[in-house]
Amino acid sequence: MNNDNFKSGFISIIGRPNVGKSTFLNRVIGQKIAIMSDKPQTTRNKVQGVLTTDDAQLIFIDTPGIHKPKHKLGDFMMKIAINTLKEVDLILFMINAEEGYGRGDEFIIEKLKGLTTPVFLVVNKIDQVNPDALLSIIDHYKDLYSFAEIIPISALEGNNIDRLLSQIKDRLDVGPQFYPADQVTDHPERFIVSELIREKALHLTREEIPHSLAVLIDKMEQKTNQDVVHVMATIIVERDSQKGIVIGKQGKMLKQIGSLARTDIENLLGSKVFLELWVKVQKDWRNKAFHLRDYGFKEDEY
Repeated sequence: MNNDNFKSGFISIIGRPNVGKSTFLNRVIGQKIAIMSDKPQTTRNKVQGVLTTDDAQLIFIDTPGIHKPKHKLGDFMMKIAINTLKEVDLILFMINAEEGYGRGDEFIIEKLKGLTTPVFLVVNKIDQVNPDALLSIIDHYKDLYSFAEIIPISALEGNNIDRLLSQIKDRLDVGPQFYPADQVTDHPERFIVSELIREKALHLTREEIPHSLAVLIDKMEQKTNQDVVHVMATIIVERDSQKGIVIGKQGKMLKQIGSLARTDIENLLGSKVFLELWVKVQKDWRNKAFHLRDYGFKEDEY
């Protein structure tokens, strides 16, 4: 590695909910560090993904989807997304080619106008639209903001990802290697484990559950002379009816969540996992600052 020419930088990924930010991050990093769901506002904290090559280190920050806050948790999520824009070397504004322009995009573009940071327009999900429709979408956004680059991709299929990474690298300055070459995220394993459990719960439960669901890791330890990691976690919901849904008839839903989550956790940790799950009701936790702090949403960090 020639350190004299080594480049590094922080890249924020912003966009409306459900445009594919987490799918893109996982594709680039090569493993699951951000949870994916077709439900909006899945990402709640900044998830940092680190990609290190022979000549560069790209640190991606996946932010919560921009949306109008309806509770303290929503306020927290928006504060993270907006503050991140001031701290990075490059911004990827990701849009969903299937959906085209929306009110959320208008809000984001207004926020971008006060910045000097270069912004790439990344048009995701191009595998889902007709090429002619894609051109008209790009033309529309071009008129709204002076983007440094406009790059169509498919995060799911991997189309054009290498070109995007190359363009990002070209824009970055020579800089230090911030993280060890084998590190892919700055989040502790406990955080990723809690997110993997939350992902499975989001995937399997009905519409009324997602945004009122949090996961706390109560205990995570590997016993001496054993190759099994013991994980004890609590799924937090806001209402008794939600608790019933998460547990399911004769505990069937909770077992299913645990089974799917355990597979991903074992892949992450590289060892066998014994996973125990509980469900607890904490009424209106999203509007109570002390509960938000308990569940990992520390506003003073941002």
